[in-house]
Amino acid sequence: MNRVVITGMGIYSTIGKNLAEVRDSLYYGRSGIGIDPRRKEFGFRSCLTGVIERPNLKNDLPRRMRIGLAEQGEYSYVATMEALKNAGIDMDFLEKNEVGILYGNDSSSIPVIESIDLIREKRDTTLIGSGAIFQSMNSTITMNLSVILKLRGINFTISGACASSSHAIGMAYLLIKQGLQDIIICGGGQEINAESMGSFDGLSAFSTREDDPTKASRPFDRDRDGLVPSGGAATVILESYESAMRRGARILAEVNGYGFSSNGDHISVPNVDGPVRSLKRCLEDAGLKACDIDYINAHATATPIGDMNEAKAIDLIFGECRPLVSSTKSMTGHEMWMGGASEVIYSMIMMENSFVAPNINFENPDEFTGKLNIAGKTIEKKIEVFLSNSFGFGGTNSTLIISKFK
Repeated sequence: MNRVVITGMGIYSTIGKNLAEVRDSLYYGRSGIGIDPRRKEFGFRSCLTGVIERPNLKNDLPRRMRIGLAEQGEYSYVATMEALKNAGIDMDFLEKNEVGILYGNDSSSIPVIESIDLIREKRDTTLIGSGAIFQSMNSTITMNLSVILKLRGINFTISGACASSSHAIGMAYLLIKQGLQDIIICGGGQEINAESMGSFDGLSAFSTREDDPTKASRPFDRDRDGLVPSGGAATVILESYESAMRRGARILAEVNGYGFSSNGDHISVPNVDGPVRSLKRCLEDAGLKACDIDYINAHATATPIGDMNEAKAIDLIFGECRPLVSSTKSMTGHEMWMGGASEVIYSMIMMENSFVAPNINFENPDEFTGKLNIAGKTIEKKIEVFLSNSFGFGGTNSTLIISKFK
């Protein structure tokens, strides 16, 4: 079995448009959450959202390539180009070698809505435009990036709700570990717009703490009242150790384990058993014990039941070891399909720079979260091994363990 390493990473996030900006935001606990007044016009209960600027790609891509990119595809292109540069991979290498792509994405709302609105108004499907189909499909990111980057390896989208991009990394890890691919571009992208968030708002899933947006996302805090939707894109380059050595690549980290499970329970309410099985499977795959983990980047989205059940699961497995725990969603909001990949990058940044980012807005624990060793402020700490949890609707669970390369 091949060792699987990470040789590049790139990020386009509400807390920074590149790795350097994100590093500073993580260290200083800066929030990327704000207000979208347009959501009130739509009748939303909450207009809280992660705030991000759309990239201008006119100088980077010809129009024929831009027209197929949905919003999340634009974010993903920027993140992927940073990751490839970070990995020392250029277009010449991509054209001469078999490189794959696995990306997490689970919606593309605007292109679908705009196409249907146009059909209803004009009664003429020819007016939709040639780019609409490529923007509206769930595989929009992988289909576009595979063409733009001339990729010839594995190529498909993983749709697993808010665990999508974590599963993408996990599946890439398995393919490389088994020798089926040498290099895979993987990650996740998430659109940020009112249209994609209406059904979540209708479920009363969002925080309504609009008076102070930066205080709204409160993972693990006793007074949490719901998540804040967010998005962007995150890309990591996974590679076999042998491939990285042949290229003379700088190795950033090693993927040690991947765990997964299904709750087999309620479609939207998480339980404890599913996450526990995912955690155990990941530790077993990595050949590690609970006390080998220095830091856990929790899924915790600031929903009352979700945070409680994750806290119970973490305590069951790690209770005696008490690794530091934080949820970077306290700063970014819930990046949904992107969240698993972005949180791997956030944790890798912490590992590179020897600190644990704060779980901001954690002021009062409850009886379950109080059992965890939650970092309420930035803590200087050497991290050798970290674990990242991602859970999603339908009871899908994904856990990744990543370590410093040795």
